[in-house]
Amino acid sequence: METDPLPPVLSDEFACEGTRLFAYTTLTRQGKATSGSEIIHEGRACIYVNGQEVVSVMCTPCDLEAFALGFLANEGLITTLDDVARIDRSRGDTCVDVWLERGDVALPTSFTLTSGCGGGVTFSDLGRGFPPLVSGKRVTAEALWMLMDRLNDAAALYSRVRGVHTSALSDGERLLLVAEDIGRHNTLDKLRGMALLRSISTRDCVLLATGRISSEMIARARRMEVPIVCSRTSPTSLSAGLAREWNITVVGYLRHNSMNLYTHPERVIAPGMDALSQEG
Repeated sequence: METDPLPPVLSDEFACEGTRLFAYTTLTRQGKATSGSEIIHEGRACIYVNGQEVVSVMCTPCDLEAFALGFLANEGLITTLDDVARIDRSRGDTCVDVWLERGDVALPTSFTLTSGCGGGVTFSDLGRGFPPLVSGKRVTAEALWMLMDRLNDAAALYSRVRGVHTSALSDGERLLLVAEDIGRHNTLDKLRGMALLRSISTRDCVLLATGRISSEMIARARRMEVPIVCSRTSPTSLSAGLAREWNITVVGYLRHNSMNLYTHPERVIAPGMDALSQEG
């Protein structure tokens, strides 16, 4: 399979053009002024499998090959790059044709609109669920605070224009991959695709995100075999319930010197946590 190499991780410039210049008028009590600046780009991306359109998604249309591969992997249509024969971009800049080694793959015919921004969809049946994730991964609270600080520093598009989510894959000590998009769930698909293209295993990694942890994000984490999911903000009730069932640690409001441990707190090492777990 041939595809363009991805740029270095955490380079000074974002991996792709994710903004557009836009003119606007600023109105204050003192008057008005016209100027222009960058705003986050939103567009439609189409993913085809074996020549058939599978889904159209509103997203920040960059890193689209990684996005397409990650989406298909997180929806269970592919497992590794060995399942992919080639990637074709001949339909246009916002279309990705993924041709699989198997021509008889059954493509989904129904989908669920997700709670994520950017018009997300999923083919997964969350009611069917997954078995609990088996993982001995543990991290320190100090490491999680450090990693969230690094995620904030790595949010190149956000620092330029705001209005975008950032997520990262970490080994618990450093950021391995970073992705940005208007859709929280889209960032996880991009991370999964980047990991496939770079032969990085997502098992026993840590996911960090700037946006709300929703059910489709926990489902993606489970498919990626990620036991710890962290966010700068909160989880939903469904995502917390699924995480409890699937043995995934959910960390919310991870900011500066505090965090909320919603499920399976035993994976986070901190003074007093063992005693707290025994009391609970």
